[in-house]
This record gives sequence, C-alpha cells and structure tokens, in this order.
Amino acid sequence: MRIDHIHFFVTDGEITQNWFQQTLGFHPIAQGRNHHVQTYVLAHGDIRFVISSPLTRANPVADFLKCHPAGVVDLAFQVDEPEDLIQMMDQLEGSGRIVTSLQTEWLLHGKVQWLQIKGWGNLLRHTLIYRSGDTSPLPVMPDFPLVVPCPGGNPASTPLLVGIDHVVINVPDGELVPCSQWYSQFLGFQPRQLFTIQTNYSGLRSQVLVHPKGSVQLPINEPTSTNSQIQEFLDLNGGTGVQHIALQTLDIIGAIAQFRHHGLTFLDVPPTYYELQQSQNFPLTAEQWEAISSLHILVDQQEQTIPALLMQAFTKPIFEQPTFFLELIQRQRYVLQGKLLEVQGFGEGNFRALFTAMEQQQISQKNHHKPLG
Repeated sequence: MRIDHIHFFVTDGEITQNWFQQTLGFHPIAQGRNHHVQTYVLAHGDIRFVISSPLTRANPVADFLKCHPAGVVDLAFQVDEPEDLIQMMDQLEGSGRIVTSLQTEWLLHGKVQWLQIKGWGNLLRHTLIYRSGDTSPLPVMPDFPLVVPCPGGNPASTPLLVGIDHVVINVPDGELVPCSQWYSQFLGFQPRQLFTIQTNYSGLRSQVLVHPKGSVQLPINEPTSTNSQIQEFLDLNGGTGVQHIALQTLDIIGAIAQFRHHGLTFLDVPPTYYELQQSQNFPLTAEQWEAISSLHILVDQQEQTIPALLMQAFTKPIFEQPTFFLELIQRQRYVLQGKLLEVQGFGEGNFRALFTAMEQQQISQKNHHKPLG
C-alpha cells in the first residue's frame, strides 16, 4: 500500500495551486471544472496533491468549508492487487463507512478500480485505489469534475521532493487506541513506535502505524491536556483531521534554502536545542551545524552505531486557520552488510523538540497569523 494522492478542500483553488507551484515547485498535471467545483491536480516527484474549491454555494466543497477550515479531506491509498480492494470492502460491509462502493473504470490502455470509505471521525475519507496500465490521475467521482491533462506542466529535472514520508492525524482524547485499532482491523496497519510527550504547558500521546505491504506511515496523535496544541487543532478543525504531511527530500538543506527563498516560513528552533545536539557526537562538521541551525532543522539518530541521521523541519501553518502545516524530512542512507538502507522511525528527541516549538507557535499565532507561507 502506498499513498496515491491527497485531496484538499480550499476556498480559492487557483491561489492555492499557484502557491504550491511558486513556493514548493509543484507542476500541474491535470485540471477540470463543472458548474460547481474547480479541481487541480499537482505533482512533485512521486507526490500528487488534488486541490478543489467551490464555484457556487451548493456543492460538497462549499458545504465542508462552511463548518471546517481548508485542509485535507481525502487521504487516498493505492493497493497492489485488486483482491486487496475486495478484501477491504468485505471487511467494511455493514459498517456504515462505505461512501462509494467498488467502481471500475476501463480506459484505453488501463483500468482503475476504487471505492471510498469514511476514515476515523467521519471528516476524513480514504479513497482506496487499484491501478493497472495507463490511468488518469484521479478517478471519475460523483460531484467532482472530470480532470484532463493540462499542457505546460513541466516537472523539474531533479525534483527537490521525492515522495510522502508520512501523514499525521489528530484525534480527540481517548480515541488514540480505538482509532489505531480501526486502521489495523480494516486497512491492515500495524503499530510501531509509541510516544508520550509532556511539557510544563501541555502534552500528547502518539502511536505510529505502518503498513506491512508498503511504505505508508500514519502517526496518530491525541491530546493529554485541554490546552494542548492537538486540542486546539481539533477545536479549530471541528474534529479529527490531518495535522501535517511530511514530504521526503534527499537534500533537506538545499530544499529548505530554496523554499525559504520563495517565501516559505518555518517554525523557529531555539539555540539551546543545537547546543544540546552538538554534544551528541553526530557525524556533522562545523559548517554543516551552521547550515542546519540557521535553517532551523531538527537532527536525530536512529541508533548511535548507525552513521546516518534523521533530519526534519516544520513549516508554519499554510492556510488561513492555524491547523495544517507541512514537514520536510530527510532520512539519510547508509550501507550495512552490503545493503543500502535509510534511517527508520521517528526520533523521539525531534518529536519533543517539535512539540515544544509548536507550543511557542501556538502562543504567538494567537496574536498574528499569515496564511500560505
């Protein structure tokens, strides 16, 4: 299983898709419109983002935005075999969570099979897709326009972003365990790391879920206090939703330098964090530490015996409401017993540092917030 695409509902699709192109280097691959909805499909490396906005007041996008801020509405998964779709549909039969039953689209040189289900909390949906041959970037879905390839979408010769590393979902207090069990029972995810982060101000619990048949990773967060940034997200979002998407890069320093040049803003990391990290004997030169600290990149190790690092940086919220943001992540590669591997997991030190930095952002954004960048 892998992430096929991620669908956003926003108030102005043209502004949003222009921002993703100009700031993060995405390029358009398809678009469409009907009387009620405008939809764009953007790509960068293996990442596919779908952006829809309302053209009238009576459509699913407009209805959603009346009650919720702009953000992710569909985290779509692609499976390797059509039997996987049938198995998932059989498991979900009678659960009341199937939005659209199994559909088959025959194309000139390919086939798409898909169904759509309600995710945990009912706001988030999952389109489950099997692709064979040459297929369109988006299935033909009720209420949405047919998207057609658009000219002039020129991908970068060497993309700065290569794929989606993980997607983080926030759930209310007390729902971490049943949510994790739901994704395990119906979609086949398995639990991996479990974090509990507590500061003097607030806290959270997080369960990382991974899929045994692919690359999908889903950290699930729940708040442990009423003033937690996770609780603030839930209040502003109107319930469970995607907090952030981690975009993988092979050169985080170069990527952030370029994205900052184009106006992307990141969470600040205090100097004390780097003073502590430089005492950990990471395999970094003084010049590398200077670049990392100036760009506010978090650094951690999977194990001290592994000569590779996990590096992460987090943007400030990109939409009008301070709910959704992006992460850049680089998992350095290393050779062990003749095999090329990359750093795994989620550094607990980075996780705690992120939580603390977000607390400071939570306090400052009550006074001022600038969307998209």
